[in-house]
Amino acid sequence: MGDFSKQSRIVITCQRGLARWLADELVELGHSEVEQFHGGVSTNGSLLDCQRLNMTLRCASQVLYSLRRFRCNSPEFLYRELGRINWEEWLGPESYFSVTSNVEHPSIRSSMYANVRVKDAIVDRIRGISGERPNSGHELNGVVVHLFWRGSDAELFLDTSGPTIAKHGYRRLPGKAPLSEALAAALIRGTNWRGETPFVNPMCGSGTLAIEAALIATGRAPGLFREDYAFKHLRGFEPKTFEQIRSELQQKVHPPAAGVEIVASDHDPEAIATAKANATAAGVSDLIAFELCDFRQTRVPEAPGGVVIFNPEYGHRLGEVRALETTYKELGDFLKQRCRGYRGYVFTANPELAKKVGLRTSRRMEFATAKLEARLLEYELYEGTRKNKEPKEQSLAAEEEPVSE
Repeated sequence: MGDFSKQSRIVITCQRGLARWLADELVELGHSEVEQFHGGVSTNGSLLDCQRLNMTLRCASQVLYSLRRFRCNSPEFLYRELGRINWEEWLGPESYFSVTSNVEHPSIRSSMYANVRVKDAIVDRIRGISGERPNSGHELNGVVVHLFWRGSDAELFLDTSGPTIAKHGYRRLPGKAPLSEALAAALIRGTNWRGETPFVNPMCGSGTLAIEAALIATGRAPGLFREDYAFKHLRGFEPKTFEQIRSELQQKVHPPAAGVEIVASDHDPEAIATAKANATAAGVSDLIAFELCDFRQTRVPEAPGGVVIFNPEYGHRLGEVRALETTYKELGDFLKQRCRGYRGYVFTANPELAKKVGLRTSRRMEFATAKLEARLLEYELYEGTRKNKEPKEQSLAAEEEPVSE
């Protein structure tokens, strides 16, 4: 049986632009040796740690546990090297497994060929020991093996997640062009909101930002919405340990701080209905005040220090962009006139439309959505007059350089 307590390298992948926020999560969870790279972070730990990471992380996609790093220059060498791994510790002839890969090598024209060589090595090893072969396929509903091969460097992992954990498991209805749950969680981290002040999300769409805010405010881990992970199909997995982790996470759920309000609005009845259904599935519908109205009529709680965040349309065609110019200007007017004492945020992939907001940014944080570069723009919305706040605003102007990974 596999040793779930053995220490090894853990690589945690994420969507483009989220590595910084994922690294922050790991540090908060007590991981001291965290290395950040373009597509994720790495740290050290065991498969027991991987279980907890899968169930706790909000900004991650996959949690990969390293089995072996080696030099590799051909598919034949790959097959031989993988045949030396004790696969019988992790799966047997009764198992089902799949292979994924990230390969860039001149000897490999298709990643599918690399996957086949990995599969052949595993099957031949298990069949040589037991006389029977395990089943394999493309579905990620069993043991998942991941190959990373770039140049002459190769590393083989157990993908302990299976289907991505960027989906937090509560969204029943996607709505129109929804944010991924992981991206929404990272955007909230970017605002430095920690569930202690009001959170306002006009143009809420399917409600992902407001729901993630409610989960953060109550300490609900995303793993509480999901039952199956790839690590559960490995030999050596102990269900009691998994249930103990779930129980510990459940015990950490708490009521929101006194006075905290989460307000989400949209002018589209279908969007509000979708958002309410998703919030109900997440168990937080009673924590979010959903309002059917134009964003200009969104209620802003009087308590100071809150966050208001917009994710407006970006526009794909010239006519759409021109129509949105007025929307972005009125969005800026709403922030300036209705949200004094708050921090305002606009998440957009259209820098030209962002200029129409008409407010001076204090921070610009790099993100990405789909295949587009995007920014989370921060605006300090001072109480009182601009004249009284001028020295502070001048100091903030020095912070306008983009935050990069």
